[in-house]
Amino acid sequence: MTRRTAVASGILASAAALATSEALSALLNLRESPVLAVGQSVIRLTPGPIAEAIIGVVGHADKPMAVGSVVVAILLLGALVGRWWAPRRLWALITVASLVGLASAAVLGRPYGSIKGVFACVAAGVVVLAVVRLLQPDDPDVPADTARRSFLRTAALVGVVTVIAGGAGQVLASRHRRRQSVERARAALRLPTRKVAAPAGADLGVPGQAPWLSTNRDFYRIDTSLSPPLIDPTQWSLRIHGMVDKEITITYQDLLDRGLKDAWITICCVSNPVGGELIGNTVWGGVPIKGILEEAGIKDGADALLSTSDDGWTCGTPLDALTGGRDALLALTMNGEPLPIPHGFPVRQVVPGLYGYVSATKWVTDWEVTRFADVQAYWTQRGWGERGPVKTESRIDVPRDGDSVKAGSTTVAGVAWAQNVGVKGVEIRIDGGEWQKATIGAAPNKDTWVQWTAEWSAASGDHTIEARATNAAGEPQTEDRADVLPDGATGFPGISVTVA
Repeated sequence: MTRRTAVASGILASAAALATSEALSALLNLRESPVLAVGQSVIRLTPGPIAEAIIGVVGHADKPMAVGSVVVAILLLGALVGRWWAPRRLWALITVASLVGLASAAVLGRPYGSIKGVFACVAAGVVVLAVVRLLQPDDPDVPADTARRSFLRTAALVGVVTVIAGGAGQVLASRHRRRQSVERARAALRLPTRKVAAPAGADLGVPGQAPWLSTNRDFYRIDTSLSPPLIDPTQWSLRIHGMVDKEITITYQDLLDRGLKDAWITICCVSNPVGGELIGNTVWGGVPIKGILEEAGIKDGADALLSTSDDGWTCGTPLDALTGGRDALLALTMNGEPLPIPHGFPVRQVVPGLYGYVSATKWVTDWEVTRFADVQAYWTQRGWGERGPVKTESRIDVPRDGDSVKAGSTTVAGVAWAQNVGVKGVEIRIDGGEWQKATIGAAPNKDTWVQWTAEWSAASGDHTIEARATNAAGEPQTEDRADVLPDGATGFPGISVTVA
């Protein structure tokens, strides 16, 4: 057997193993397949600066890329197994055993880990060995032409079975009983909500400008979960413990009984670069966090709330941001409907004025009242700042960077934000010249972004346009450029345009 054929047999064997593990995961009704469990481990072990660089390059494609990298790594290791099968059998067996062990450890290290997941890992390892053994028979007396034809026939058969198994796994996964059950439960909810219209004058209606209201479908999503947790609201609960006078547990119905409050709140990701789009604005419906914490009673010395998601992700939030009068909510609705599953259904946190990594825990199930000196949450362990206040920022939406525009009166428009403080004004300047005021839209409170627009008498040539916002405290957006690490990017957003 040639080296190329041996490598091909290993790749085909690892593909068959992947298909087998996915099909078994669906048949066994696992909440996460081994591939997803390994992918989550890769995300968890990735250093903060590397994770930030990946998000900066690929944005919303970070999750498919994480899964894809796991698949590619398995296929490459499969190629190695195929290459070693005849000359170095022991090394091939050790490689397969190591893969099974690492995958099993990843499965058991997840909140949803079970022996059924380990079984899927072991079965995948058995398939690798069986397929390689089938494609590389130990029979040196077989003529080369006969061996080649036999390999091609067997490889074709294995390929067909792999496609069928993989396809069946995808079909079964799409009909996952748990997901169907949760989706039905979400659809059946009749929450005391209503569609809230955008305030008059908030949306300036400039073509190409981001709408003042971000739809649920278009709202940005950044989290570490490759597969959103599936939680039936009747089974959801929130345990509140730690430095409290009394430990309490709250159910979904308890939240409904308290009554829901609507609040327009813009939330922003700390990974948002200057002029970036990892930000959204909508109306959230939920229960004020302050009252719940007051019911539990906070002991002296506590300054942090460590919240934990159903999938194990943790978040540290300053207690004063939750008890000091902000519209900090345990949100149940988003834009007048139950939270979408990817955005935290059934319950998530929303806290104005803080970046999401220190405030916006999705699928939240546990609160520990504690001290920053005693705990470190997921992203602070990876180099991000401890408290994460949102900075005063602005963005240019119209024109786009690199656009060609006509000479004469040209509209420049965008959005600006300074949550928990409010935006007082926005200015633009052309080619580093004098700042000129823009018109800003209305805002219902200090926790939302504002739209802005300005008219520019564009002359022929190449030009740069910059913007800056000033918050309600009179503090202008800083010109100093800073990266998103450790606590959010700064600098003026700027674009280049050509005027014809």
